[in-house]
Amino acid sequence: MIPQKTLSGRAWAELLLLGLIWGASFLSIRIALDEISPLTSIAHRTFWAMCVLWIVVAAMRLPVPRAPRVWVGFLGMGLLNNAIPFGLMAWGQLHIETGLTSILNAATAIFGVVVAAVFLADERFTMRKGFGVCLGFFGVAVAIGLENFRNFDVRSLAQLAVIAGTVSYAFAGVWARTFLGGLPPQVAAAGMLTGSSLITVPLAWIVDGPITLSLQTDTLLAIGYFSIVATAGAYLLYYRVLAMAGAGNLMLVTLVIPPVAIVLGAAVRSETLNPNAFAGFALLALGLAILDGRILTLLRRRHVDPQTPQG
Repeated sequence: MIPQKTLSGRAWAELLLLGLIWGASFLSIRIALDEISPLTSIAHRTFWAMCVLWIVVAAMRLPVPRAPRVWVGFLGMGLLNNAIPFGLMAWGQLHIETGLTSILNAATAIFGVVVAAVFLADERFTMRKGFGVCLGFFGVAVAIGLENFRNFDVRSLAQLAVIAGTVSYAFAGVWARTFLGGLPPQVAAAGMLTGSSLITVPLAWIVDGPITLSLQTDTLLAIGYFSIVATAGAYLLYYRVLAMAGAGNLMLVTLVIPPVAIVLGAAVRSETLNPNAFAGFALLALGLAILDGRILTLLRRRHVDPQTPQG
């Protein structure tokens, strides 16, 4: 197993900040959906974030790729990592609670392990990963509510839509490894959002009509938050944390997001969650911890080299 990086105080602070930003994004999206459709919300999110990131790329004087293969990569990444999951999750949030959406979103890491093992030769599926994935899947099933697999309704479909969004995120990870390796992260993020904007803006215009900023103040603030802060800003922060903490430690942010979203949903929109959701998140968190591996490593070290009792 590759050893995990030791997290510095700054890395912990920025990782927690990233979790807070993404956790609050679920509430801001739900607020915007009170006035605009899911499609229009995605168009706003990808377009304004794209503009900000290209300004960052220009300010840093980073080279813009010209190879057709790279731009095909951007388009595919925009579809898999933005258009599809943003759309499915935004529609899902019309019918289920903000906190539950964030819990189901945490399954991204579970599906990511499975998809990577299938399509990437260097991502072996070990016994530890298999156990963590199985436990994570069970946690998702508990969070959805086992009874909902028997009695299908709009709420059940909304939860499955969010899960489908996490599957799309998992495929996006493989797509990025295949097509976008070696690019500066700022360019990769800007190009991806360009690809998604080329899909979402025309689609929203055709389905919902002309996109306008003549909206209520709460909606405009929500759009500003989830596009500028929770998309453009969060992508830049994400890569900073990745460089400081490593990919393994970065997965910990998945465990920070749901509590933030749950608390904000309860405080701002008086949302309450079924106890199954909390039990499911606990199982999912345990599965993610097993996938992360550091808990098992710590237990193994204590078993092999127990500390001498102090007397």
